[in-house]
Amino acid sequence: MIKPIMKKITRHFTPENFALKVKRSRTGRGLFTEEAIPRGACIIEYKGRECSEEEQETSNGKYLFETGKNTMIDGNIPGNTAKYINHSCAPNCEIDIRKRRVYVFAKRNLKAGEELNYDYDTEYFDAHIKKKGCLCNKCSPMGTKATTSSPKTAKKKR
Repeated sequence: MIKPIMKKITRHFTPENFALKVKRSRTGRGLFTEEAIPRGACIIEYKGRECSEEEQETSNGKYLFETGKNTMIDGNIPGNTAKYINHSCAPNCEIDIRKRRVYVFAKRNLKAGEELNYDYDTEYFDAHIKKKGCLCNKCSPMGTKATTSSPKTAKKKR
């Protein structure tokens, strides 16, 4: 019997230079791809300034991202285009954190013109999305609002 050779897929934590554009989306502004992006590609880094422990406890910002057990960044800074990536309960991107830096990867092959999205995690979802109703394509394909909680996948806070 011949055993198949299993290759370990190594992620490259260097965002490629994909053409991305911020424009109007269903939920306000969103980040869209202007070209096809292959599955597994590192699309963009979610950048931010490190937050102090006090800021982590008191901030109500919507761009906070846990980068480790006791570390967090605030992505509401100029130049952080990734902050325009919206939530989806059926995301086409996923987050991977390496050395306290946040990277966005394509979960599947993306077509030109698609809006990038990832699951924001239960804590953020409950604090900011649930009360208004989720507007992602899975929850409201015809514009209806759903209020179900999403599974825990990403680490976006508050």
